[in-house]
Amino acid sequence: MPFFLRVLLASVLITHAALLAAQAGSQDDSNGQLELAPVVIDGKTLFRLRGITSYPAHVRAATVRGRILRVARDRSIDPDSLTLKSGDDVTEIQAGDYTVLGVTDVDAEIEGIGRKLLAESYSARISMAITEFRDERSRERLLTNAGVALVTTLILALALWGVLRGYQFLARWSERRVQKSIEALAGKSYNLFHAGQMWRIFSAALKLLRLLLIAVIAYFYLNAVLGLFPWTRPLAVTLLSMVLTPLKAIGTGFVAALPDLFFLLVLILVVRAGLKLIRAFFTGIHHRRIRFESFDADWAMPTYKIIRILVIAFSVVIAYPYIPGSDSLAFKGVSVFLGVLLSLGSSSFIANTIAGLTMTYRGAFKEGDMVRIGDVVGRVDDIRLMVTRVITPKNETVILPNSNILNTDVINYSSRARKEGLMLHTTVGIGFDTPWRQVEALLLMAADRTEGILKKPPPFVLQKELGDYAVTYELNAACADEGQMLKLYSALHGNIQDVFNEHGVQIMSPRYVSDTEKPKIVPPENWYAAPAKPPG
Repeated sequence: MPFFLRVLLASVLITHAALLAAQAGSQDDSNGQLELAPVVIDGKTLFRLRGITSYPAHVRAATVRGRILRVARDRSIDPDSLTLKSGDDVTEIQAGDYTVLGVTDVDAEIEGIGRKLLAESYSARISMAITEFRDERSRERLLTNAGVALVTTLILALALWGVLRGYQFLARWSERRVQKSIEALAGKSYNLFHAGQMWRIFSAALKLLRLLLIAVIAYFYLNAVLGLFPWTRPLAVTLLSMVLTPLKAIGTGFVAALPDLFFLLVLILVVRAGLKLIRAFFTGIHHRRIRFESFDADWAMPTYKIIRILVIAFSVVIAYPYIPGSDSLAFKGVSVFLGVLLSLGSSSFIANTIAGLTMTYRGAFKEGDMVRIGDVVGRVDDIRLMVTRVITPKNETVILPNSNILNTDVINYSSRARKEGLMLHTTVGIGFDTPWRQVEALLLMAADRTEGILKKPPPFVLQKELGDYAVTYELNAACADEGQMLKLYSALHGNIQDVFNEHGVQIMSPRYVSDTEKPKIVPPENWYAAPAKPPG
């Protein structure tokens, strides 16, 4: 049979045998009963051999490889002179009197073809490998490959020189053009980002591009040069597989994941559309275009946020099985690890979040209200899911965790002040020798003098306590602006002192043990003692 026909026949039979072996191997390998080992010559796999417990496949493959190399190095043996010697249960491939490989009925049965036909295909592949082995080690081929390697090295040097010169050109051009553009952009954006940092990022990107180009050029150079010589070809094959294997895995995985990715894309689009409809609905409630009798408009956006979280969580549950790699042990391990971290570190987070949601429907206050929360008095600046920010009259920002607010008494000065007025109240102690009607009149006079105190509802006085040494009177007066509460208290206290001093009535707070010789009052001529200055 002509040599090229033998090679063609061997290729067809080996391919057919490989397919059958893959099918058989997928079954037998799962049971751990079948072992395959390749016979590799100069980085090329000729065929795969089976083994048994006493003669493992890798030992058999290594033995056959050594025999083929021995024949290949003996140039007195013609590659086309390989013969087949058939016995009862084995067909031997021989080079002269030297046996290279014995093909058994078991080999043929596993491959699914006849023993003689399988032996002929193995013989053709071995003959071709011997011919290539000798040809690649011939003086002419080695000299030619050496010349190709030299030219390739020169091309490498030229490519590296071009990359370095190109990088230098880009660096100088960037300093002239790009750096100025970045500085101008930073100025127009009112220094939203720092020009120096952006320039360093751009320079680092150029250096990374240079490094990647050098790495790619070096890779292709090594792969080409190492592949020229039979001794280094296995390294070239290894380098090639290091790149092709991941790329093949990525491509195969991407193609296999396309249906799941399409499902995830459709799910994302549906969820986004649904969230937009839900947001439009609750926005209408928030702006009072849609009204419900027992649903406050202020609850609309917090309720939308809760529903959005629930919808997204439900969508994630649906999407999880369709995420590529979700069934892998690594993905499951990372999921469990993140779950443990959340469970250990999210107790306060969940507590504050639930407290924030509870406060929304509790309606204790809203943004802009003047409140007292514990010892903090100020205006509510921002209500977040976890914390609430309060601005005090001294312009201090106080951050209060929502879980603390939920367990604290809250006084809201603004909730009724805008409609009915906020009632300010202060107390004074006056001796029993002063007529109570006079005291009430003086307190009402002080309230009337204070700007910002409402006439309606009118101020009033309560006698709260008949103490051991004094009567405690409480003045109550309404104001419309709760934000001026502290200033109004100060002005009201000042007017109370002035009115009582004018009429010679001593304020007994704090209480005393015995009467003094003279009443403790400030005469009018001393009202503006230095360094105080009279009005006008």
